[in-house]
Amino acid sequence: MNKNNIMALASLAAMPMSAGATERPNVIIIIADDLGWGDVSAYGNRTVSTPNIDFLAQNGACFTNGHASSATSTPSRYGLMTGMYPWRNDDAKILPGDAPLLVGTDQFTIGKMFQHAGYSTAAIGKWHLGMGEGKIDWNRQITPSGNAIGFDYTYLIAATVDRVPTVYVENGRVANLDPNDPISVDYEHPFEGEPTGVNNPELVKMHWSHGHQNAVINGIPRIGFMKGGKSAIWNEKTMAADILAKVKAYIDTVPQGKPFFLYYGLHEPHVPRVPASQFEGKSATGARGDVVIEADWCVGETMKYLKEKGLDDNTIVIFTSDNGPVLDDGYEDGASGTRSIHDPNGGLRGGKYSLFEAGTRVPFFMYWKGKIAHFTTDALVTQQDLLASFARMIGEKIPDGLDSQDHLDTFLGKSDKGRKGYVVEASGRLAYRSGRYALIPPYSGPKTNATGNELGTVDHYSLYDLTAEPAQQTDISAQNPKLVKKLKAEFLKAVGSHYVHDQKQEVLQ
Repeated sequence: MNKNNIMALASLAAMPMSAGATERPNVIIIIADDLGWGDVSAYGNRTVSTPNIDFLAQNGACFTNGHASSATSTPSRYGLMTGMYPWRNDDAKILPGDAPLLVGTDQFTIGKMFQHAGYSTAAIGKWHLGMGEGKIDWNRQITPSGNAIGFDYTYLIAATVDRVPTVYVENGRVANLDPNDPISVDYEHPFEGEPTGVNNPELVKMHWSHGHQNAVINGIPRIGFMKGGKSAIWNEKTMAADILAKVKAYIDTVPQGKPFFLYYGLHEPHVPRVPASQFEGKSATGARGDVVIEADWCVGETMKYLKEKGLDDNTIVIFTSDNGPVLDDGYEDGASGTRSIHDPNGGLRGGKYSLFEAGTRVPFFMYWKGKIAHFTTDALVTQQDLLASFARMIGEKIPDGLDSQDHLDTFLGKSDKGRKGYVVEASGRLAYRSGRYALIPPYSGPKTNATGNELGTVDHYSLYDLTAEPAQQTDISAQNPKLVKKLKAEFLKAVGSHYVHDQKQEVLQ
């Protein structure tokens, strides 16, 4: 981790709790995995129905220009968690399942902020921010875990559902592990006698298209190799319900009168897409559509439980996604053939891994019964701004040097002003949003969405007017040289000296 780029984040213990906090609502951030801007029916999709997510949008704040901090999972979640641009940390990239904890235990985080304000805190579900210090022994207490960065309780998918180990980690220990059947994980070498997607195709129930040909677990080939831990292995068919049960159980443990902050990471619609039986075949778009419906059910069940417990009047619920959509992300599940009937991008260009708009513009809704009147806005807001915004709401101070901005009034519908500018990241590449414009720097290399380089080799700054043409098909840089110069200067000022290596070098020339 580049310590210089963490930017001197002081410990919370040294910070006095601010007086004057007027609101102490419970806060739940529900973050989907690879859900596109066009996947929710609140934005006009008519193919896959998401009534529970739509409820939040139609009865609260509906942001049509809300962004993740990256077009991929780990850096996006890092930005939300720390309030920092992920590209400031050189290690903030897609992590393997056995990666060490990405967030420094001395860093300021949104969890620590709520803890300091007297909240109970929990992180449940998809994590993908690493744990431990490297070379994890999954059979012992894993230290540090998510509990070390601001969460009293954690029940986590260590990385992604398509990566080993395929187990839940509860408060730093693998849940339901039999000590007589220890877990071993290796991302380079297979274990003798353990099946793989290449050597044992007869065991494969979901065929891989690329990159998912290692350990076969529950009939699904994964990334990485694993043996042992049979009693701890999760069940993809019941995963949504199992994680939801932990969410409900956590809410039940919070003492009456004590507010709570919950980070709820859905695993849908990330691959492998294995819907529960009740959702199988319920959409017109195959397994991917089915798990979107499953994710919507999770939101609905959470809202029902809050009402049942009498907590719905004083709980803010944020729904969003870690990055844009992807169809074929390693498995032959039929998703690629559904684009003609369903566009998960909602007419935007790009998607997961891409610097174009669909890479980071994601569903973004905020609901607070009786406190946020319904409104729709195109103000530019980002997930990493939740940290600074909630800090003001609960009367907490944050360290200097964070990239998070306070847009509480915008989130609550008291202002229509959002960010002026925002640096977008995708697979190590950066671009810039300023108001209605998107600026993409020159990059070299093959044309491939898998690296965020959808343009291929381009020797100039490309400029797109997102208001006039959200689909970003027309580069208007040649017609607007003064605007390009202005935005380029803003971009380079924002990224500073960090942006100086590999394919980023030419940007500074």
